[in-house]
Amino acid sequence: MSDVLTYRLDGSVAVLVLDDGKANVFNDHSIGAIHDALDRAQQEAGAVVLTGRPGRFSGGFDLAVMGSDPHTMRALVRSGAELLLRIWEFPRPVIVACTGHAVAAGAMFLLAADYRIGVEGEWSIGLNEVGIGMPLPVFTVELARARLDPRQFTAATMHARLYDGAGAVDAGYLDEAVPGEQLLERVMTVATEMAKFEPSGYLPSKQRVRQALADHVRASLDEDMSGITPPAT
Repeated sequence: MSDVLTYRLDGSVAVLVLDDGKANVFNDHSIGAIHDALDRAQQEAGAVVLTGRPGRFSGGFDLAVMGSDPHTMRALVRSGAELLLRIWEFPRPVIVACTGHAVAAGAMFLLAADYRIGVEGEWSIGLNEVGIGMPLPVFTVELARARLDPRQFTAATMHARLYDGAGAVDAGYLDEAVPGEQLLERVMTVATEMAKFEPSGYLPSKQRVRQALADHVRASLDEDMSGITPPAT
């Protein structure tokens, strides 16, 4: 579908594989490719799987852009927020297959998805923004508040704690962690079952569960972006 994202339809499941050959960063190009893939999936799939390459789901927003001028940096973060909201509200289930490291915006995608399955092992999963001198956006805090275990919320946000596969399950970034060789099979089993949900029941329920957060994030987004500063390191 693009040079950073491949798309295939596996039965009723659209499988999106992000692989830029490097850190799997989110920038205008990769965000646009994901939107295009979601457009297609919305027309032909019952569920969506988003995954990365072995060892790395995503390193977050493109640091080359994050270190540029404030206008460009904030525009990228806003685009990321809008994509996360689309995933949060997507009319069909979105399952992330976390293939390894998932930090910053990579971890935000875990918070926004419906179901998250990762790989057991010594990965770095979490929100590292405070650790690199960058404030957490409001939309990130609200997603974390909604999905993370309350016992881990302060450490995961204010203290920038990163987790391995098992720790990410305990914290709430992942729903399951499995051996790497089992990841694809397990993800496809879950996605195929979730693809059977009738839209007449699934979508209204999702809207009722998630609309309040989405409304709050949209209402606060302009002010939120005005306070975003680049990483200090």
